[in-house]
Amino acid sequence: MIPLAKPMLSMEEQKRVNEVLFSGRLAQGEYVAEFERNFALYQGSNYGVATSSGTSALHVALLSLGIQPGEKVITTPFSFIATANAILYVQAVPVFCDIDPRDYNISPQSLLDTIKTHPDTKALVIVHLYGHPARMTEIMEIARQYRLAVIEDCAQAHGAAIQGKKVGTFGHFGAFSFYPTKNMTCGEGGMLTTQDRELAEKARSFLNHGQTAKYRHDLLGYNYRMTNIHAAIGIEQLRKLPGFNQRRQAIGARYGREITNPAFVKPICLPGFEHVYHQYTLQVDHRNRFIEFLEAQGIGYGIHYPKAIPDQPLYRHRKIFGSFPNAREAAERVVSIPVHPGLTEQEVDYIVGTLQRYPGNE
Repeated sequence: MIPLAKPMLSMEEQKRVNEVLFSGRLAQGEYVAEFERNFALYQGSNYGVATSSGTSALHVALLSLGIQPGEKVITTPFSFIATANAILYVQAVPVFCDIDPRDYNISPQSLLDTIKTHPDTKALVIVHLYGHPARMTEIMEIARQYRLAVIEDCAQAHGAAIQGKKVGTFGHFGAFSFYPTKNMTCGEGGMLTTQDRELAEKARSFLNHGQTAKYRHDLLGYNYRMTNIHAAIGIEQLRKLPGFNQRRQAIGARYGREITNPAFVKPICLPGFEHVYHQYTLQVDHRNRFIEFLEAQGIGYGIHYPKAIPDQPLYRHRKIFGSFPNAREAAERVVSIPVHPGLTEQEVDYIVGTLQRYPGNE
């Protein structure tokens, strides 16, 4: 079976982790600080703040921006559930805004319509899904017009960019995940990026029990710290990230050129946008039939995501704001195929040839 995802770890990560283990300084410390500096530099951000996960990064971002219980926050209905759950963590109200079916990200026009329907909105959580940036130039113009805070959920978009400007640098915060399936990993962990010193300091306090100095607790905070062990892996993974992304892009380009079977709708990359192909996601009719075909041919796959967030049981009993037909249609049709940098050329050949033979609706 060709796996859908494969963490790319080697001796460099092992050596760094051994350094931490032999030092005895396992918790948050100098390796975390180094990782924060390096990641911020890579991103073009003034500050990096390491966290325990991408989810905790989103939670801390909302806390640091002062989002209050009952306030409305607009986000996408088509993402991993953590995107919306972070809004619930601060007891705010998620408002769902439909996606553009071409890139699976929030549609600027739908966003504008949603804000007009909910003029009391306080913030936006914008996802760069599958590694393709959302249309941040238009989105930020809307946010400035309505004075909205902006958090970019970059969990699937490490290194993605628009006209050379990396995602995570447009809004007030960028939130990243380093889960094992991501474009780079720490095993677990997350990172916030920001240009604002005050926001960075608030975030550091919230993720460390609300401390502003040792044993001085000014805020109700959390234990969302990253360890030196995770940061050691991240330092080495960050060095390799450009190469990982180049390989993903090369595989994505091959799929774009060579998969010509009309049974599939292939992903796009808008002009001036740099897609980092966290997933290569197709749309297909009769998805279950296609999945059976992939399983029989030994090709791994994923469905990201089979339900829109508002259709999850957790959300059904809540008052749901927004209309999202595009997200619901995508949830019924999407299938992701392997695009990770560990794929060999022979495996890519096999995947292309196999998909070309898929009979589709015949």
